[in-house]
Parts: sequence; C-alpha cells; structure tokens
Amino acid sequence: NVGYPEPDRSHFRSMDIWQSASASNEYLNTGWIGRILDSGMKPEYALEIDDSLSLALKGQNKKGLAIRHMKQAEALSRMTNALQIEHHDHDQVSYLQQTLIEAQQGIDYLTEQTGKWNNQAVYPVNELGQQLKSIAALINGGCSTTVYYVTLGGFDTHVAQPGTQNRLFDAYAQAVNALRSDLKATGRWNDVAILTFSEFGRRVSENAGKGTDHGTAGVSFIMGGNIKNPGLYGGLPDLENLDNGDLIHKVDFRSIYNALLTDWLKVGTDPIISKKISTIPLFV
Repeated sequence: NVGYPEPDRSHFRSMDIWQSASASNEYLNTGWIGRILDSGMKPEYALEIDDSLSLALKGQNKKGLAIRHMKQAEALSRMTNALQIEHHDHDQVSYLQQTLIEAQQGIDYLTEQTGKWNNQAVYPVNELGQQLKSIAALINGGCSTTVYYVTLGGFDTHVAQPGTQNRLFDAYAQAVNALRSDLKATGRWNDVAILTFSEFGRRVSENAGKGTDHGTAGVSFIMGGNIKNPGLYGGLPDLENLDNGDLIHKVDFRSIYNALLTDWLKVGTDPIISKKISTIPLFV
C-alpha cells in the first residue's frame, strides 16, 4: 500500500516522482540512482536493459548505461574504440569527451563480461524473460554492475483489465521465477534484492470499460534471499476509508529506497534522498 506523501499527487508526473525520489510537489532533474553515480561511481555501476536511459539512472554529472541487447555492447564498443578522442580546452566539449570516454570504458567492460556465463535456467521467450536472462549471465559471470533496471509495460489498463493483467502478471512471474532459479543454482540468490514497483496505482471501482483508472496508491514487491524481515508492510488496503475513491497509502515509497540505500547498497541516503524519511527494516 505504497504511495506519495502529499495529497496533491499528479498522475502525469508519477514516473518522474518514482524515479527522482521527489515529493509530489517538488521537481528534481536527477534520478535517485543517478545521484549514487554522482558520488563517484563508474557508469557501469548502473545498467538499464533498454534503448534509452530512464531518469532514475541519470545524475547531474554521471549517468548509467542503457543497452537493450548485450550484442549491441559489442557493436558500440567497436564504434567508440574507432573514434579518435582528443583533449579540448572548452569546458563543455571537454565534459562531453570525458562522458564519452567513461561510457566507452563501461561498454568495453560489459563487452568483456558478456558471454562469460551460460545460463542454467530456462527463461520465457517474452522480452522481460530475455532481459533477466542477460542480467543473470552478468551476475553469475562476476560483473561488478550493482544496479540493473528493466521495465515491463502495458499495465495502463483502462479497458479489458482482467485479461491484460493476467497475461502481464504471468509474464512477470515466469521471468522472475527463472531468474530466481538461475541465481539459486549458482548460490547468488542471497546477493540479489529485486524491487518491483508500478508507475501508478489503480482506483478501487471498475469503470465502464471493465478496467480501472489511475489511482494514488499501489503495491511494491521486494524479493531476495537475504531479506531479514519479510512480510506485509502497511497492512491491507482499507476499502471503507477512501480519498475520493482512491486508496490511502500507508508507506512512503522513499522509505523503501532508504532501506536499499542504507542496508543493501551501503551508500547512505544523504544527499540521495533530500528529506529525513524513515527506513523500512527489510535487511536488518
């Protein structure tokens, strides 16, 4: 039962809020993972399996890497290595050159790691399954990348919700189960924490199209072999106490980030989370 802490929640900004870890009434142009990168991490610290980089992985001075298919890393590596990168005195040009050099080094590293491991589990042929297959190969192959980011779209179910939701949750369950099986077989499951969140919640009442419209509270899943305090945080939704037809959230989503930052990634929250937010004791 996770949501934003202020009543003026804006649905069209919901993904920006989740990715930047902002309050709903403030605007941040960097992502919460990007701010970890700004603390001195290399670009390959955070990898998104996609064509473009989400706000979550964009810092002020550093950015993660986005690659949809790992074979693209090989092509990008060959292309960037073929470029002649020379020093330039102009600050902006120099910054771009340094960014390119760091990205090239990250791509080279990922190219080196790709293919070091053959997956043991059978992954579904859906896109999420293949994304998690690539991630498992990198983890089992000893890649130093710490944060992996993937997206499963299609949940904006304003019409015909039951069939769509069943298909999507089945795809999610099969892919995550394959990842878990793969990592358990190699003894790496205890080294992994998986956070799943939705861009926005859904309203309680069904609309005329047998779907549900955007709501203000949702649910997040945290999985892994080293979670010390599993359970249901925030309690069950109170269907008799709604805010204009919406569920009232009980958990500030940033308290989940705090747990990951302090107790899992071990990087601390300052200045990544701007306000003093409580921490859910997931790993302690």
